[in-house]
Amino acid sequence: MNDGMAVMIHRCTFALDEGTTQRIRKLAEHWNVSQAEVIRRAVARAEAIPAEADAPALLAHLFQSGGGLAAAEAHSYLLEMDADRKSWRVP
Repeated sequence: MNDGMAVMIHRCTFALDEGTTQRIRKLAEHWNVSQAEVIRRAVARAEAIPAEADAPALLAHLFQSGGGLAAAEAHSYLLEMDADRKSWRVP
């Protein structure tokens, strides 16, 4: 750290589609940070979610963190998704 700022020692080049690039730019503007900071935050947040988590576990995590749907809406959504998944399975 240097004056509260991280010292950057790696430069990377990525090829991104236009939609992703626009979302990164919008987030950078909204958060008043650099595009690189948007990427750093996104990576840190993605890393915090267990890789083996399934959709219901991710929704539970989101709800417990104070974001996402109200409890009744989340429960209804989970029931709907469970029923939908069962319809995909071949007997």
